[in-house]
Amino acid sequence: MNFSNDKIGEVVVITSHVEKLDASNAAELKSVFLFANKNGDNRLIFNMKQTKYCDSSGLSAILTANRLCKDSSGSFALSGLQPSVAKMISIAQLDKVLSISDTLEGALTLV
Repeated sequence: MNFSNDKIGEVVVITSHVEKLDASNAAELKSVFLFANKNGDNRLIFNMKQTKYCDSSGLSAILTANRLCKDSSGSFALSGLQPSVAKMISIAQLDKVLSISDTLEGALTLV
């Protein structure tokens, strides 16, 4: 399993278990986000502590989750970004759009 879900109170934490978030698994991630949203979960955290690389398809899946949460009056945050992923997000200027925390505990306060 590439992604897992845990519920902490009203927040669903989706954890990545892949080293590379790319076209080979981004569609699966997007469907995990869609499934959570369709189940009424609109406060999501995506924990990326195990992911060392993210390409544009991975970023697209992340932006989909952010939009789904905002459209349903919820919130979305990223946690545990590795330096290379944080750099990619910064280059794409998504750090201005997304809520980001170094830790899961910090992300819980953002959502």
